[in-house]
Amino acid sequence: MKEEKTMSRRDFVGAAAAAAAFTVVPRHVLGGAGHTAPSEKLNIAGIGAGGQAAHDLRQMESENIVALCDVDWRRARGMFQRHKDAKRYRDYREMLDKEGDKIDAVVVATPDHMHAVASMAAIKRGKHVYCEKPLTHDVYEARVLAEAARKAGVATQMGNQGQASEGTRLMCETIWDGAIGEVREVHVWTDRPMRGINGLYWPQGVGRPTDKPSIPDEVAWDLWLGTAPERPYHPSYIPFRWRGWWDFGTGALGDIGCHRIDPIFRALKLGHPTSVEACCTIVNEETFPVASRVTYEFPARQGLAPVTLHWYDGGMKPPRPKELEDGRAWDTNGILFVGDEGKMYETRLLPESRQAAYGKPPRKLDRSPGHYQEWIDACKGGKPAGSNFPDHAGLLAQVVLLGNLALQPSLKDKVARTRLLWDGEAMKVTNLPEANQFLKREYREGWTL
Repeated sequence: MKEEKTMSRRDFVGAAAAAAAFTVVPRHVLGGAGHTAPSEKLNIAGIGAGGQAAHDLRQMESENIVALCDVDWRRARGMFQRHKDAKRYRDYREMLDKEGDKIDAVVVATPDHMHAVASMAAIKRGKHVYCEKPLTHDVYEARVLAEAARKAGVATQMGNQGQASEGTRLMCETIWDGAIGEVREVHVWTDRPMRGINGLYWPQGVGRPTDKPSIPDEVAWDLWLGTAPERPYHPSYIPFRWRGWWDFGTGALGDIGCHRIDPIFRALKLGHPTSVEACCTIVNEETFPVASRVTYEFPARQGLAPVTLHWYDGGMKPPRPKELEDGRAWDTNGILFVGDEGKMYETRLLPESRQAAYGKPPRKLDRSPGHYQEWIDACKGGKPAGSNFPDHAGLLAQVVLLGNLALQPSLKDKVARTRLLWDGEAMKVTNLPEANQFLKREYREGWTL
């Protein structure tokens, strides 16, 4: 049995201070200029080169892709061929050491359990960082990474691309216009990891495989494991299927929460919740449950009423609202705002006749040049990107990942009988101290934040 550990406010402050105490070498000392001139191209390195990493890097090909790192060269092959002049690596630490003076910025698109250490390694070297969502695997990592980025003064962006969308802006502007009155309840849902009744995005609710197939020649399995505990290679984990495993991924909430909760966070000006609780299908020690519901309570803030946020995954969703006309889709992914004076489904008021009468809200927000362009512009001295770590993504990730704490299988008997009360500033569960040990993982030997 693991020794139970709690993290007091003093423990956290000390740990955060220690993490922030590294020496961030400014770009001009490394031979760079801190921010690349707008007229010049960034030199970008990829930590991850296949899958989502390949998609991200393709959006940045207006710049120079100078180095690529991946632990699975089968998946990276397409980007290796596309960028033949980029130096190739398996270990991002070696890449940063050897190519550091040639790199301005880094894209991190690895499995979730490696986000924090890879991003921190780049930040410590004064590099700008784009990191896929969720920002980190653990609550603690998200806070420390955000503070490190603030201290370093680098340009950052989390990969929740929808934050730059017109839909996000319309949600905010409609709520701020008072179109549905004071909002006290929000429902947000996703079909992941299910895909209707036709299959799975990735498996959850399953146990660890017992067979031990050979590691493919092009996979550096020990580097893929990285911070996670030792276990034999198995194709049940890679590629992409890692997301449902506790050691590697963050489940449906981690995958989609940073996308879909983001506009709610912005529209309702949310911060730390006061409590979180969860219910779900059968839990096991290896993978997330097939379906879950997580409820957050947020206090009054900035003159706004307290809000209850309900999250559903695995195909669950709230009851169809009576204001939604017959024949209109009640989709397997969605957001429903419930206000004192009406409801809004995604960006449209209910019923449709009310939306037609309302039209569009007054424009109060600047429109984005594009999610990826925001970060490129920030790297060249422009304004901070919309989902930068210190001002937005760090807090959003902490709140999203807090929901997984309420699903933690080691606590299932206890959390089934209580809400977790949350002190956000102290980063501490106040009514179930044994829960605090799961805010921060212990890394495998040889890996540090």
